[in-house]
Amino acid sequence: MLRSRLLPAAAFCALLSACSLKPGFINEYKIDVQQGNVLDQDMVAQLKPGQTKDQVRFLLGTPLITDIFHQQRWDYVYRFKSGSTGEVDTRRLTVFFDADGRLVGVTGDVEGAGVDDLTLSGARNRVVDLGALPADEPAPPLPDPEGEGFFSHWLHTIGF
Repeated sequence: MLRSRLLPAAAFCALLSACSLKPGFINEYKIDVQQGNVLDQDMVAQLKPGQTKDQVRFLLGTPLITDIFHQQRWDYVYRFKSGSTGEVDTRRLTVFFDADGRLVGVTGDVEGAGVDDLTLSGARNRVVDLGALPADEPAPPLPDPEGEGFFSHWLHTIGF
């Protein structure tokens, strides 16, 4: 009688513990986790003293942290955790404004622009070739904008 009561309890405990044990040869997939504002050196290099808050927001994006007690300070925080190695990379950039809302200073892991970066005006521009049609081949005809559309043609074919 005791054995018939003890056997289901032991089986339940064995099944419950099986969920917590994992053999060493099984490797689960872990994803890379990105959180916060992704900032690179080129974005920060475009910051110049005297820019407005709107200009800074345009260059860097909306800050992750805006403190109501320190309205002249914006914090951009970025965290990346690699799923395969478990390494964590954290970056922090703090932007300071004066009472008029103009950029005063920048501190953090990502460096601001140097004198050479500010004097080279066209160094960051890059021409991207989107391709062109061959000169001997005519351009394909465009569909008539006033004509029947895809769904109208389909419904007309069905009989609606």
